[in-house]
Amino acid sequence: MSILKAVRGTRDLLPPETALWNHVEATARAVFARYHFGEIRTPIMEDTQLFARGVGEETDIVSKEMYTWEDRARAQSEKAQSLTLRPENTAGVVRAYIEHGLGNSGDLQKLYYIGPQFRRERPQKGRYRQFFQIGAEVIGPASSGSESPLRDAEVLEMLATYLDELGIADWQLTLNSVGSSSDRPRYVAALKEALIPVKASMCVDCQRRAETNPLRVLDCKVPEDQPIIEALPKIADFLDEASKAHFAAVLAALDACGVKYTINPRLVRGLDYYTRTTFEFTAESGLGTQNALLGGGRYDGLSEMLGGPKAPGIGFAIGEDRLILTLQAQMAEKVAKKIDVYIAPLSVEQNSDALALARELRRAGLSVEVGDGSFRLKKSFEMADKAARKVVLLGGDEVESGILTVKDFSSGEQTKVPRTELADTLR
Repeated sequence: MSILKAVRGTRDLLPPETALWNHVEATARAVFARYHFGEIRTPIMEDTQLFARGVGEETDIVSKEMYTWEDRARAQSEKAQSLTLRPENTAGVVRAYIEHGLGNSGDLQKLYYIGPQFRRERPQKGRYRQFFQIGAEVIGPASSGSESPLRDAEVLEMLATYLDELGIADWQLTLNSVGSSSDRPRYVAALKEALIPVKASMCVDCQRRAETNPLRVLDCKVPEDQPIIEALPKIADFLDEASKAHFAAVLAALDACGVKYTINPRLVRGLDYYTRTTFEFTAESGLGTQNALLGGGRYDGLSEMLGGPKAPGIGFAIGEDRLILTLQAQMAEKVAKKIDVYIAPLSVEQNSDALALARELRRAGLSVEVGDGSFRLKKSFEMADKAARKVVLLGGDEVESGILTVKDFSSGEQTKVPRTELADTLR
């Protein structure tokens, strides 16, 4: 076996693909800055107990997927420390919030991060053992407004803006409420009891999760298990009045912003620290059936769980690898569907000249659509952008001079091209 290969479940990122990665990250930085987020960089390795206490010892992440090792003691008086490559970053950000006293000012902290995470997962499309996340956390004392449903809605609206600016065409937002720290245990107990008579009929993973982490049963994708899961209790029936009011306020704010969403009563997310709002953005292109781009939710008790002060918060993590796959798939679809050029005559007097130019270009092997000089310029551009990679503007001056105006929609560049060089330029 050659050692000159990347470790299974990892890979190299090479040009020109890295240019797309840089674009995705630069867009995130630009969008997040407009919402007053600042960047935080936490260590790649943390004390193992951070994840055992924060994420939950019974979760698949902690029980099966973490890369953990004993760091040897450097002196006889020292104990070996258990270290873990971070499998997620919310716990690390909250640890940094506590350690550096970021809540002492009483201000709301809005923090984002970009970097690698590590899980011993079964490699599959868009999932790697070293993977990259773009994430953000909003956290602070309750007096800073960190508990407000407005914070939830603002985060979701920011993500909608980010995906729109990247050009993700078909994203969908689903969300739910998993209730307060007192709602959730009551629901888990009811779910566990409901699973007792049916778990033997479910897949092996669900049989195990029914005992260790019943919420994860709701994530099961095995077709045969779906009728059983649909008949299980719903978290909405276990919410207290405060949780119901909080969720209703989140939805009202999203409605006011025009952010479309779907409520999914099975969306509970299996990590121990989630409370109230949970959410997921999906896309149809590039990922197959496992189509989640990002997910997150509120974690009002995580700081206390880690030994810190009361500091309600909400956050998310974007799977950057999967986001890149979606962008690549949608770009390929867009390019595949578009023809080479749209000819836009600027008046009806140029219609015949436009048809003659189209014949010339088609004979040169290019795919061409011809507009009509009666169209307004705005309409011509809209039709051209839908149909073609480039548009040629054909007015009286262009016909007379033989110098044509060409606009490339992908770059936004507009250039003057001699008619004799037009076919080669368009290629």
